[in-house]
Amino acid sequence: MSFSQVLQRAFSTSTQVNSAAVVKSASTHLYKERNLKRLVEKFKKSSEVDRFRTKTGVYEDTVRRLASAKRFKWIEEILEDQKKYRDFSKEGFAVRLICLYGKSGMFENAQKVFDEMPTRNCRQTVLSFNALLAACVNSRKFDKVDGVFRDLPEKLAIEPDLVSYNTVIKAFCEMGSLDSALSVLDEMETKGLKPDVISFNTLFNAFYGSDRFPEGDRIWGLMEEKFVVPDIRSYNAKLLGLAFNGKINKAVDLIGEMRAKGIEPDVFSFNLVIEGYIKEENLEGAKQWYSEMRKSELVPNKTTFEKLIPFLRKQGELELAFELCQEVFTRRFLLDVALLQRVVDKLVEASKVEEAKKLVELGKNNDYRRYHLKLPSEN
Repeated sequence: MSFSQVLQRAFSTSTQVNSAAVVKSASTHLYKERNLKRLVEKFKKSSEVDRFRTKTGVYEDTVRRLASAKRFKWIEEILEDQKKYRDFSKEGFAVRLICLYGKSGMFENAQKVFDEMPTRNCRQTVLSFNALLAACVNSRKFDKVDGVFRDLPEKLAIEPDLVSYNTVIKAFCEMGSLDSALSVLDEMETKGLKPDVISFNTLFNAFYGSDRFPEGDRIWGLMEEKFVVPDIRSYNAKLLGLAFNGKINKAVDLIGEMRAKGIEPDVFSFNLVIEGYIKEENLEGAKQWYSEMRKSELVPNKTTFEKLIPFLRKQGELELAFELCQEVFTRRFLLDVALLQRVVDKLVEASKVEEAKKLVELGKNNDYRRYHLKLPSEN
């Protein structure tokens, strides 16, 4: 069935079940469309179906693809087209447009949507206010955050909530104004708002990640004073600071503390410890924690392989490097082909020609992405 026929059925059917099936089929057509110009036209046509306009995931995927290709005019084309529908009178729909523009780095367009809401009898509440604040941050328009946060609440009789303040904290952290970010906690207190774990995790990522470890620890103490319970993200932020500041033993101790408190480390926790050992060029430590990850029944992610494979190659640990490269193909990860080629070269250099040939063949036969690896003799 062609795309036009799919949409025609959506307009002609009167049953909800058929409509749902047709919209699902139309969404699948969009996901599979590789030509971005046709994607735009199909998306606009699909939007004529009421049920399609409830599919947030399709909107996000389409805009993400266009933004990745830097087709910002086409993003504007499909999102401005949405304003003609009655859905634009609903705040939730307007918020979706604001967020999509924000994630695409198109703050001026997001601001325009927000400003146009009253003309469509769409009430502006703290929900859309927070969406506009987030659009500032996602668009990296940090200079506009303070103005939006200070001016709009009074103008529109909106009371900023915890989400609003957390967004401002994130903005200051992204700007590198960490002291200003920390001062927001005091302002929250004067408004009767209690910071939550998101507030503290944002600060931890900034302070621990900026080599301001003592201050990070003081904020940790403040979190405990406020009876806010740290989560896995809190601990991972602290692990980041420890591992990358040569305090790998303390990072290992922190893993033990986490487990004692019933918080199991995740793949990011293990990756941070492994990277800490790599930073110290400690082969046995990196291998041990990779083994610990597997024993914990955690699935290594792309970062695990990107960090560990070059280190193993450099250290001459070719057997494990070969195993991990095979898993890259099995798991269909997208890694830099040069990273894998260097392993092939090193295997040949170490007279492990059969292993090198196997990687070359796996690269050729990988359906997801074909890696054009070559034996050194073929170059």
